[in-house]
Amino acid sequence: QVQPVESGGGSVQAGGSLTLSCRAPGYKYTRNCMGWFRQAPGKERERVAAIYTNGGATYYADSVKGRFTISEASANDTVYLQMNALKPEDSATYYCAGGSVTLWPHCSRGQANFEDWGQGTQVTVHQ
Repeated sequence: QVQPVESGGGSVQAGGSLTLSCRAPGYKYTRNCMGWFRQAPGKERERVAAIYTNGGATYYADSVKGRFTISEASANDTVYLQMNALKPEDSATYYCAGGSVTLWPHCSRGQANFEDWGQGTQVTVHQ
């Protein structure tokens, strides 16, 4: 139903910034919990941020809180992830996914049916 497409990844020096974009046409109609995930070599997939589209409440993993910001521009069918003060450990493939919840607490706890996944965009942070 929804096919997210990520963009904005690349190579950046430690301490720098990147903005990732997730364009998912029509997500507002069927998904109310949009999330950003990442997976790095040797680590399990991690949910780094989520946004509740019915009000804009947000969630951040402890590892990125204070450095990353998730936002949306529904008119453009796009969810963003602003990444600041990047560290080498942030290097990963970043994925956008759309899910559905009844209320925000379910989204904040990751209790959403994330059915729609993008192909991912690579982020590399170097010294």
